[in-house]
Amino acid sequence: MLDLCNAGFQTAVMAASCRLILQKRTGCPALSSNMTKQEILLLVGTSKGAFVLNRKSLSDDWEINGPYFAGRSVYAMLLDRRGGRDCLWAAPMSMHFGAELVRSYDFGETWDSPEEMRIKFPIDTENSLENIWQITAAADDKTLYCGVAPAAIFKSDDAGETWSLMRELWNHPHREQWTPGFGGLAVHTILTDAADPNSLKIAISTGGVYQSTDGGENWNVTNTGVSAYFLPDKYPEFGQCVHKIVRHPKKKETLFLQNHHGVYRSRNAGNSWQEIETGLPSNFGFGITVSQTGDLFIIPLDSDGIRYTCEGKLRVYRSRDEGDSWEALTEGLPQENAYEVILRDALTSDTTDTGGIYFGTRNGKLYGSDNNGDSWNLIQDSLPGILCVKTVVMD
Repeated sequence: MLDLCNAGFQTAVMAASCRLILQKRTGCPALSSNMTKQEILLLVGTSKGAFVLNRKSLSDDWEINGPYFAGRSVYAMLLDRRGGRDCLWAAPMSMHFGAELVRSYDFGETWDSPEEMRIKFPIDTENSLENIWQITAAADDKTLYCGVAPAAIFKSDDAGETWSLMRELWNHPHREQWTPGFGGLAVHTILTDAADPNSLKIAISTGGVYQSTDGGENWNVTNTGVSAYFLPDKYPEFGQCVHKIVRHPKKKETLFLQNHHGVYRSRNAGNSWQEIETGLPSNFGFGITVSQTGDLFIIPLDSDGIRYTCEGKLRVYRSRDEGDSWEALTEGLPQENAYEVILRDALTSDTTDTGGIYFGTRNGKLYGSDNNGDSWNLIQDSLPGILCVKTVVMD
């Protein structure tokens, strides 16, 4: 086992009470053991390591644990709770040694990355792993996906013990014409369907939206209505720079998309898209999320040439009618000299009925709302640049 942090936190989940018992170790503070049904964990990947934040109830402060993989960028994290296990996944990346997939079965006390678990491109592809952008759990108890750069998906059928390249996507005839975006050529969004394990929807920058209905054996491009303003043909079959896709929690066919200049909605499972930008100060941005109430949230940035919050005001925009109209949410957020950048996986929601929304900035500020965005609290203000924020409700 690789002990990648000198201190961490250890857990045993009690089946009868669903309580998380964590033991403290020298250095990083351990999580508290007095769990409630609304215990929330925030998995925060930054440019200088990963952190896990814990809050026992709405009235409590957040406890912070980490950094894990100090000095390394972490773009993807996941706590896999399926099948009675609690496996914490992370994807630290070093500019010197590259990216790797690691896991912990004791909530960060120790981490391992055995050789057979390594994400590696087959020799015949003549490519190597650049970064891991996404770790996603599928509908069953054992399937996992990793979206990576260069644009590809690796799949595991055994809960992460071994991984293989999904050849059908790698060999897609469009690949030769996909081009890297500012962050590289990456699969950064993977949507699975709990009711249909064969359904996969992905986003590639820059390639656009692709879907499979047969578990990845075949992939269809579905970018109808999505603009690629930087190309001679503004509405090509593929080549769009999609930044993120999310699904409505109660309407399976309804999806939302933040594009490189463009905000879109689909009501036919992503087969076609319509603009939903009326009332926004900018249609450029990265992150997008939907709360359990069905409300949609984005944080517009001032164009691809500027890439910080419009007018230097940190405003979250919410739509309660699936994008037909928008309102700016500002309570608790700075409205002057707030030149923040929020990346594609740094805006997220939890699964509580109260509508927990969270986001982190490249300046290391982490914000949260317990009331569906009506007001915001600063959780941490001095983390390294935040790359991803994931939520886990420990009920």
